[in-house]
Amino acid sequence: MNSALKWMPLVALAALATAGCAREGFYDDRNIDYVKAQRSAPLVLPEGRNEQRYRDVMPVPEAQGSLRTGDGRFRAPTPERLPAGREVERDFVERREVGSDHWLVVGADPGMVWPQLQDFARARGLQVQASDDVRGMLETAQGRLSVRQGLRAGDSEVRCDQNGRPVSACLDALEQHFSARTATASAASLAGQQIAREDRLRLEQLDSGEWVVRIPLDIDRVWAELSHQLEADFSVEDRRELLEQNPQQHDFLVNYMTLSEQGRNPLQIVFSPDVRRMPQEIRLVLESNGPERTTLRAVNESERRFSEEDTRELLDRVSGLLR
Repeated sequence: MNSALKWMPLVALAALATAGCAREGFYDDRNIDYVKAQRSAPLVLPEGRNEQRYRDVMPVPEAQGSLRTGDGRFRAPTPERLPAGREVERDFVERREVGSDHWLVVGADPGMVWPQLQDFARARGLQVQASDDVRGMLETAQGRLSVRQGLRAGDSEVRCDQNGRPVSACLDALEQHFSARTATASAASLAGQQIAREDRLRLEQLDSGEWVVRIPLDIDRVWAELSHQLEADFSVEDRRELLEQNPQQHDFLVNYMTLSEQGRNPLQIVFSPDVRRMPQEIRLVLESNGPERTTLRAVNESERRFSEEDTRELLDRVSGLLR
């Protein structure tokens, strides 16, 4: 008998053994585990519940546009880009201002900032007249202390007002108070202020093809935060620069060089009207669409073409600064 054939039964047995291991051993194939799985009844919460306390643990944002092409074929959505411009190191407490309005931005969620705000009131001996845990508000004889969700995920806005006007001395004391503490303070429940990122900022394409950023916050808060972030991030000469900012018109003029322009090779430059890589002047315009609704647009103010994809790239970077 051929010596090679003597090993055939052994090979067959090994194959069978391996197949068994593939289901139960080290190489467990779980593709068929849920073939016969059935959908269970949805969870029903009791009536009279506080709906603000119940939110999706892992919210799925609504899709923008169609996921099918003109010929009916499915088109996988483009994965969300990593936010750019977050490499700038931030202070735990920072100042913001628009005109005569001033407040603090603290690098922690409202639920973590709230107990620290209460500690501040106790340490200063303030006479607390009313306390609202849901709205994050302390009414004292000396003024009103409040905390709410900031524009960026993981941020809080802290204010100290008296008769609707910010109190500078109080904000100075609050800044020192929070600077002496860390972001690991014990958390309290501010369920009404827990806003998912997808609910606060969305980059979308309109029917006209234009890309815009939708931000459901008032225009002054957005302008103040965007001003601060652009001053820090748009400071790279000939790549991205903040040239002008106008708080009255709520817009910014920036110099921006697109990734496609940065990637032009020498041959492309030789056969192009532009003999060197150049940034373009783009105006970032904030528009108020009502209370707590702001739209960010990019308007080309240079003589060169700024495509829809270029606009998306710039707004993607800018919106990354606000996340």
